[in-house]
Amino acid sequence: MPQLRLALNQIDATVGDLAGNSGSIVHWTRHAAEQGAHLVAFPEMVLTGYPVEDLALRSSFVEASRTALRALAVRLADEGFGELPVVVGYLDRSEHAAERYGQPAGSPRNAAAVLHRGEVALNFAKHHLPNYGVFDEFRYFVPGDSMPVVRVHGVDVALAICEDLWQDGGRVPAARAAGAGLLLSINASPYERDKDDTRLELVRKRAQEAGCTTAYLAMIGGQDELVFDGDSIVVDKDGEVIARAPQFAEGTVILDLDLPAAAAEAPSGVVNDGLRIDHVVLSGEPLPAYEPELAGGYAERLDDDEELYSALVVGLRAYAAKNGFSSVLIGLSGGIDSALVAAIACDALGAQHVYGISMPSKYSSDHSKGDAAELARRTGLNFRTVPIEPMFDAYMASLGLTGLAEENLQSRLRGTMLMAVSNQEGQIVLAPGNKSELAVGYSTLYGDSVGAYGPIKDVYKTSVFRLAKWRNRAAEERGQIPPIPEASITKPPSAELRPDQVDSDSLPDYDVLDRILELYVDRDQGRDAIVAAGFDDALVTKTLRMVDTAEYKRRQYPPGTKISPKGFGKDRRLPVTNRWRESG
Repeated sequence: MPQLRLALNQIDATVGDLAGNSGSIVHWTRHAAEQGAHLVAFPEMVLTGYPVEDLALRSSFVEASRTALRALAVRLADEGFGELPVVVGYLDRSEHAAERYGQPAGSPRNAAAVLHRGEVALNFAKHHLPNYGVFDEFRYFVPGDSMPVVRVHGVDVALAICEDLWQDGGRVPAARAAGAGLLLSINASPYERDKDDTRLELVRKRAQEAGCTTAYLAMIGGQDELVFDGDSIVVDKDGEVIARAPQFAEGTVILDLDLPAAAAEAPSGVVNDGLRIDHVVLSGEPLPAYEPELAGGYAERLDDDEELYSALVVGLRAYAAKNGFSSVLIGLSGGIDSALVAAIACDALGAQHVYGISMPSKYSSDHSKGDAAELARRTGLNFRTVPIEPMFDAYMASLGLTGLAEENLQSRLRGTMLMAVSNQEGQIVLAPGNKSELAVGYSTLYGDSVGAYGPIKDVYKTSVFRLAKWRNRAAEERGQIPPIPEASITKPPSAELRPDQVDSDSLPDYDVLDRILELYVDRDQGRDAIVAAGFDDALVTKTLRMVDTAEYKRRQYPPGTKISPKGFGKDRRLPVTNRWRESG
């Protein structure tokens, strides 16, 4: 049985950085070559970064990607890796598609190529184009119509891109029809809570359908609100796991595989879903037998809270680094939300790059001011206190505000101060709002909603508490000081904008609220279905009305890390001007 040493490079890429991404591909190819790899693979659209969104519609960017791919093939050969086949995802265009109404301009393709001996030996485009959630690939790409198979050291390797595995039909059964010994899928599938379990079962199922060993290579890192968690997987034809990569860690999985020999006659013709077999022979003869040395390994899974927290850290770190920011600024109230955001920021960037400002008003309690200072002491972040009372008094003397306007003025003064310091000193402001608050509109426009990024934008309040407790527990297990003061976790949540104010004055318990919101926001359940699930009729009606009327606020909130199947933003697109109400 032929042998093959496969190298799966689970790496990060930056959208638009063709030179930097090319350099990373060369670097990791060198690493794989030094380990004796026979076939090297990189994630979906690694050359351009993913997702490129409307950049796909710019012919200049498409041509730059194509040019960079050809240059990369030559560079790999010049570096001494010409005989090593390298699979690279990139942005291409169809050479033959005629322009027609409803097709993206220029016929761009989400493509991949096999680079060998300084040339593009084979290229192909994604067959199944996702059009749900954050994906708009029907808007951007035309589908591929081939079943690419490359023969490497006597093994036929079928190739696929991400959604080709997530959808039934297409390249998976076509790989079986083509007699492939290995199915290799390159991916840039964004992280979602609990997706790792779904992904594993998917790869197992597809390996059994394809009838061959299946390798699922994933991207890591972050792009705007998306996070990529790695977790690359290799399973045998029966669905048994051979290797599994770490989550949220860049690196290479290298493993020796025993694979079926390719048929004497190369596969040809049209197979499943009308896919045309495109077969290229790079090396027809099997390698001389060798003793397998590399098994790939199996990285231990993170528990649910650590996984979620890691996603938030990676998302913020990537956003700051890829946009050229080295430090962040946070308004520290002493409450749980800003405390968790500060802990995430310290873990993402280092406490020396995190700046916190306490901005007490006459309604701020002594314990809240103390909790903010204690958080700074525990984490080591940069801290200062600037009271807003003189500014508040000046506004009140001029305007005579009362009620909600008076409350929101305090929040807006804090937002103005944060943006002023940001402009002066260069840090980006982090917005501390959580998903529960954003859902029901408890986020003051131009106040606590100001900022460049919202790290916990997609985290419900109940999860905020759970993650804070986990982070403290993790610190204790490592012999470190827990970063979040216990009082910030245990005291009743409050905006402290009027005397003795607590969130429960106007909101139900977060445990109840979040379960209603999950049904309505994440699962698109209607009012009647939510009431039938056991929730109070009046409470559901009130909650849904608050969600519906706050859409205009959410449109103006900064981006933030997506960790749920349906985050506010690209996942959930509702009109601002809308008279339909689920609440009646």
